[in-house]
Amino acid sequence: MAERPAFYTQNGAVTSRRYTFEWFPGFAASQKRKSIESLHRAIQNADADARPLEISTKSSKPLGRKLSAFNLKLQQTPLENIFQSAKVFENGGPYPDLLDVPPKDAKRDERLKNSGGLTAFRYQGEDFSLIPQTAFYDFIYLAAVKESLAADEIQAITDYQYFTDIEFNPAKSLNTQARTAALLKLLVEQYGRLPDFSKEDFLRYHKEHVVYLEDLPKGKPKFS
Repeated sequence: MAERPAFYTQNGAVTSRRYTFEWFPGFAASQKRKSIESLHRAIQNADADARPLEISTKSSKPLGRKLSAFNLKLQQTPLENIFQSAKVFENGGPYPDLLDVPPKDAKRDERLKNSGGLTAFRYQGEDFSLIPQTAFYDFIYLAAVKESLAADEIQAITDYQYFTDIEFNPAKSLNTQARTAALLKLLVEQYGRLPDFSKEDFLRYHKEHVVYLEDLPKGKPKFS
């Protein structure tokens, strides 16, 4: 058995709930899909009306695959490369050469582990603080969505309620495309589209509308 979060919107904010489900070990795509199906069944057992969407390359839905950070591009560069190349550490970085390697290689570059603690993100000459958490990742992710997806595809996010990322383990990492997909849904529902936020306006919005892995009381969420 395993426990993973699903992200959703409630009372004008992005929040999450953890679900226990059967885990199917192994690196094969078929095993990942079994785990996704098991997680989604757990969500639907708690909420019979749930419409979950996996956000990853292993998603059974084209929209979920398109919203994977490995498939999104920003200025014709894979989003994963932009995120990893923007990291500033105590003893090095950012490493712009990571823009020119395969996304998986960028994520696994040894310098990201051996340069000390993460201190900031630097993107287009601007520094982003580590607080609020995940704000930089969410900022570039949403920009990549706007560049990579058609307007009707972006609107289609509102067809779903819960968002999962089978590779995301909150015990090991903080950023997840599933949380940002829930944020995308919230923005589209509030504005009717994905708005053009300045950096400062986005950070203010983020502070007010994103809750971090705070479990809610058991039972079916009350959507608003």
